[in-house]
Amino acid sequence: MIYSIASQKGGVGKTSSSISLSAGLARKGKRVLLVDIDSQANSSKVILPDYPRIQKQQTIYATILERSPLPVHHTQIPNLDIVPSHILLSNTDVELTTAIDHREERLKKELDVIKNQYDYIFIDCPPTLSWLTINSFTASDKVLVVVSPGYFELDSIVQISKTIREVKEFFNPHLELAGFLFTMSDPTVNSKTSLQILRQTYTGMVLNTIIPRNTDLRDAHFQQQDIFSFNAKSAAAQAYNKLIEELFRI
Repeated sequence: MIYSIASQKGGVGKTSSSISLSAGLARKGKRVLLVDIDSQANSSKVILPDYPRIQKQQTIYATILERSPLPVHHTQIPNLDIVPSHILLSNTDVELTTAIDHREERLKKELDVIKNQYDYIFIDCPPTLSWLTINSFTASDKVLVVVSPGYFELDSIVQISKTIREVKEFFNPHLELAGFLFTMSDPTVNSKTSLQILRQTYTGMVLNTIIPRNTDLRDAHFQQQDIFSFNAKSAAAQAYNKLIEELFRI
């Protein structure tokens, strides 16, 4: 099963969710691949201690822009592999605009070769609706949309929902919405109101699990660790365990 973890806006907990879901399932004995297709490469920087020494040909850049096989790297977390990203992915839209191949399928083509080696594959999408996001959605079975409190965050859902529908219509008829994941929740009126509006607008599609705003997540990533390695008893770790149970019945 391949999941895109997506948001149209940055800073909503998308990468934290990608890392936490991948590491959490891997620690439960599942074979997991995390594909970092965000040019900021934050998932890669957390998961791979030697990331600064990795060349662009050893990253997803080689697959998207040079149509090479996926460069899979093992990680220090048992059962978890990663395809790292690279800053030069930011050139993708310029390159793919003039491409004459099935440019939306470059990731799917290479994932199809190796997907049977894994129980779950997660794609950490860029916080933009670009050719990279379209490649991710085209390769995926489901999209998990990450939303945090705030007017602009809620407003961005309209556009990303439109993109999901268009990819489903033109490129991937089997694509499904896994649901909306509410993150960075705190005991404020803004957070409570945002969640209420989200549930009223997208009835039945908002996941029950709420991810709290938690400094342990930030500190874990600063230490280049997933939340379960850093503090398995933290509120964030407990919340992501609940999310894994809700999504995957594990």
